[in-house]
Amino acid sequence: MRLEHARAIVDYVVENASGPVSVFVADAHGEIVCAATMDGAAPDTRLNAQRKAYTAARSDAPTTRGLAEKVKDDPVERASFDPFFTFFLGGVAVFEGEKRVGAVGVSGLPGEEDEALALAAIGRSADR
Repeated sequence: MRLEHARAIVDYVVENASGPVSVFVADAHGEIVCAATMDGAAPDTRLNAQRKAYTAARSDAPTTRGLAEKVKDDPVERASFDPFFTFFLGGVAVFEGEKRVGAVGVSGLPGEEDEALALAAIGRSADR
């Protein structure tokens, strides 16, 4: 994940969020490349956004939603995951072609909105 790309994602989220959120952009290993917490965002949104980005970067699913759906009926598989993984909506992998290059995590709005904002940010940042 290039810093320029990560910054474009963060900028899009901050400019388009309907309320205060935290946004973390991670590389393909789940390590943070760029992050922001908007004024007024709850403190726990930082860790939640980081965990969402980490999960989407390191799992085999393209989103935290997809991973949650994949394992929803298998408590043993869920229990065997990395303890930093999360199944909250709002974590989305970033691809260049078929290669996963990183992920975005957004936290602070309802999960559906976090996820939609992350998807939109990835789509718009690819245009820059």
